[in-house]
Amino acid sequence: MTLREQFLSPSDSPGYGGQSPGKQRMARNAYQQLKKDVHQAIIDRVELEKLQRLSSEQIEQELARLVEVIVDEEGIPINEVERRQLVRDVRDEMLGFGPLEPLLADPTISDILVNTSKHVYVERRGKLELTDVTFYDDAHLMKVIEKIVSRVGRRIDESTPMVDARLPDGSRMNAIIPPSAIDGPLLSIRRFAVNPLTVDNLVEYQSLTPPMAQVLEALSAAKVNVLISGGTGSGKTTLLNILSGFIPADERIVTIEDAAELQLRQEHVLRLETRPPNIEGKGEITQRSLVRNALRMRPDRIILGEVRGAEAFDMLQAMNTGHEGSLATVHANSPRDALTRLENMIGMAGLNLTTKGTRHQISSAIGVIVQVARLTDGRRKIISIQEITGMEGDVINLQEIFTFKRVGLDRDGKVTGYFCATGVRPRFSERLAAFGVAVPDSLYDPTKQFPV
Repeated sequence: MTLREQFLSPSDSPGYGGQSPGKQRMARNAYQQLKKDVHQAIIDRVELEKLQRLSSEQIEQELARLVEVIVDEEGIPINEVERRQLVRDVRDEMLGFGPLEPLLADPTISDILVNTSKHVYVERRGKLELTDVTFYDDAHLMKVIEKIVSRVGRRIDESTPMVDARLPDGSRMNAIIPPSAIDGPLLSIRRFAVNPLTVDNLVEYQSLTPPMAQVLEALSAAKVNVLISGGTGSGKTTLLNILSGFIPADERIVTIEDAAELQLRQEHVLRLETRPPNIEGKGEITQRSLVRNALRMRPDRIILGEVRGAEAFDMLQAMNTGHEGSLATVHANSPRDALTRLENMIGMAGLNLTTKGTRHQISSAIGVIVQVARLTDGRRKIISIQEITGMEGDVINLQEIFTFKRVGLDRDGKVTGYFCATGVRPRFSERLAAFGVAVPDSLYDPTKQFPV
């Protein structure tokens, strides 16, 4: 069957509206087949190595010429708009990530979730929605996944069916394939903004208040160790990136991550990344080994993307031995839960520490816990800032400085509530003053409320 026979008439092609859902589906399927066949025809005619040496403009021109030749040879009935779209799609297939490219170019999308080759969801403004993007089949999706992971020196196959990687723009990607994924390959991409958010953006989005932002900036300047706690998708890494921006440019910073995501603007930044074991089970580089190595690199501050295992002990040791002002994140639903998780992770290090000894390590290392949450309406907020004030017996003492109180839901389903201080003057105020970054006591006035 020729390309012309496989494609629909012009009235049923992707550029025409007013069709029934059935005809739209047929048109999309026909266009997918056309794109696949044109893509293959171009691969048969060009040398990819030579093509990749050209500039993006030259590649566009060359692909446009080849598409024109193939379309004319086959007599395929498509209009000028569809020809340009076909050129872009074929270019994305050959040099990019195929059907994902338009989604990756959309700044309003924060997450891309591929549930096998036939269903692609995106998150916009905290809400999931189904797109009309599809892949040819599972093999097509697998090629895109392999292209992503191969660019960062990782691999995925039946023996290692799960992988974490990053895209060129810093976005985080996770993939899992059969046999672990029963219905077909699954792909999740957590987008990272081309222009990272600033603390002013968070204030504008009502994720925190100006007094809270002022205190967080002061904590960084006074080298207070901060732990960011929150659930999945709550904005921990985004907040970590923002707090990192408060670190002075003349300090030496070492970042340690599973998949490099942080976008620090300082020049003196050393980025370290873990590595999974190879096919023989060797060559693994863990976060714990990177934390230990970072201590030998004379860092002023260590930023740990996420604490999830035995490296928690080494991180606390670093915070207790001169690397003040360090930052880390942890998965937890409350500051108290974050402390419990840290305690459990220190137990994974295989040390014979007593419960009291472990908690003393935690309380002496960490100064402040910032709790972030994703609300039911999709918005993300800093819902609590709490200070660790020491030990009382076997219990770590916490006192809340700022909080977000939820009131209810409005007619549109948005969470209503207000930010306020609790009225407690934190103990770290003396440290802030010693570092010359004292903040006025009026910031802790509990009568000032910031409704949202």
